[in-house]
Amino acid sequence: MEYLILLLAPIAGYQFLKAREQRRRIYLLGGYLSQYQIEKLMENVTEGYLRALGEDNEERRAQIWGMLGTAETELNSQFQRFVTDFSKVWNGQTQVSTLGFAFPYADKLLPRQSFDMRHALAIHAEGIAAAAENRGQLPLRDKAFTMSAELFLMQHSCHWFCRSRAVASARLQARHQTSHAQVLAAVSPATREAYRKLTGV
Repeated sequence: MEYLILLLAPIAGYQFLKAREQRRRIYLLGGYLSQYQIEKLMENVTEGYLRALGEDNEERRAQIWGMLGTAETELNSQFQRFVTDFSKVWNGQTQVSTLGFAFPYADKLLPRQSFDMRHALAIHAEGIAAAAENRGQLPLRDKAFTMSAELFLMQHSCHWFCRSRAVASARLQARHQTSHAQVLAAVSPATREAYRKLTGV
């Protein structure tokens, strides 16, 4: 019995510390996101893309694209404000471990194997803004594809910050039926290069 207790104690301690750290991160990020409607706008935009791409009537399709332009502008505006607010968080709270699994306080124990979430969000903000403004003058279909990828990668980073890279990738696959590698390949070259340089992925 004593051996069993000795075996289970470290496991229980690990789970307790992991849960406490994840709750802190969820509370921190959620506190900032709750001031905005980013998740709702993201859902409206990505679902709108599917409706526009699946619409056979050209006039109706043009109307949907027009409404999506307004939603994209609002989403971009709110995300920029959110990133500005989050950039003021103390850097001791914003480090993210690059380990593939959740390990309590890995960002403190292995600081060289971590990145700053504030910098990741700044990269996503620039990518979302470029897509919303269609700086590359892409056809609407390609613009929608790029914007969706930018949003999915941003969502992956948020889940990575709150949980772990493995959980973030699993959620991306379950929710959007796409892998992290596929999303990374679909964002703009500027986003991909900056993201890889920051995260090492």
